[in-house]
Amino acid sequence: MIWGIFVLLTLVAIGIVLYPLLLSKSNTLTRGDAVPAILADQMREIQRDMDRGLISEQEAQAARLEIKKRILATTRNSEEKAGSSRNGGRVTLVVAAVLAPVIAAGYYLTMGSPEVPSMAFAARAEERAQTDEVTALAIQLRERLVFDPTGGPSEGWMLLGQTYQRTGRAADAVEAFEVVAEREDATSATFSMLAEAVAVANDGVVIPRAKLAIDRALDLDPSNPAATYFESLYYLQQEETRKAYDLLVSRLNQEEAYVPWMETYAAQINRIAAAADLPVVNLPSGPTSQPGPSAADVAAASEMNDADRAEFIRSMVSRLAERLEDEPDDLDGWMRLANAYTVLQEPDRAVEAYRKAEALLEQQPASDPRRAAVRAALERLGG
Repeated sequence: MIWGIFVLLTLVAIGIVLYPLLLSKSNTLTRGDAVPAILADQMREIQRDMDRGLISEQEAQAARLEIKKRILATTRNSEEKAGSSRNGGRVTLVVAAVLAPVIAAGYYLTMGSPEVPSMAFAARAEERAQTDEVTALAIQLRERLVFDPTGGPSEGWMLLGQTYQRTGRAADAVEAFEVVAEREDATSATFSMLAEAVAVANDGVVIPRAKLAIDRALDLDPSNPAATYFESLYYLQQEETRKAYDLLVSRLNQEEAYVPWMETYAAQINRIAAAADLPVVNLPSGPTSQPGPSAADVAAASEMNDADRAEFIRSMVSRLAERLEDEPDDLDGWMRLANAYTVLQEPDRAVEAYRKAEALLEQQPASDPRRAAVRAALERLGG
């Protein structure tokens, strides 16, 4: 039942994006009494997008103005041609961006979830049919973007690229991101997301094509943490370990206060440090950081034999898992739990925790390097 609801929400979300794009120029959209309420809700979505940093204040103002025009037109019982205005498509896509993550439902329905028992074949067949419909709608979105005389709005191409990325079609994601990368409105995030897609399409290797995108991202915004993360990965793959380490440490030191992506940086820095005998780093306390074991815990563990110590560690992991059941929005908590399960060689539980983190990451900026860390971990675990 829960997956049926999830798929229904997916279709609604994609419908918001595709409906004005799929209508032919000769078709018109009749607005009923419910439309003003929907548009008013979109106004609230725009505010939430701006609060989370997904769109700028200027973009939000433009979107609000356009929606106000739509509400006015609706109250006068006028009919508009859908898809005839680039600005109209822009507003639809900006508002729909917050709903884009649910498109990835197709991936979960195809691959299954560790949280849900196996479903009957008939139920899975129905789910696959719904997934096929979502895929078909995404195909139609691409067709409308390709055949749009203006080239299609950049937000549409970015949404399409993220959809492909989430559903394991990295090569197609590269193609979508590159459309925007060639435009004047391309941002630093555009290029860092392109770099990630290129790397994923090449089995995690940061090839020269990805490095060019990284360089462009850093030209536009030297503080882009995702671009710096991938640049470090590039040098690590070139066996320039110290340079990879220094890049991450330098970027980490630029922050005066705790920010969530620091967890990913610190974990990568300390992995490099352990392999190259370099200093480890410790993060400042943050609102999402949780205390580790106390001094008494460490002392007690040091006195235990291997079996007791393993049981002690498992009890700590269990406490973390129990806390996350009560605090499911703790992104970094899920990442720590996933890492703990990985160390304990419990890949199924690690994948489940990473999936929780992956869902929460949809609320974070595209430049957040934890996105890449989670995808890389899931790829290693076969999740």
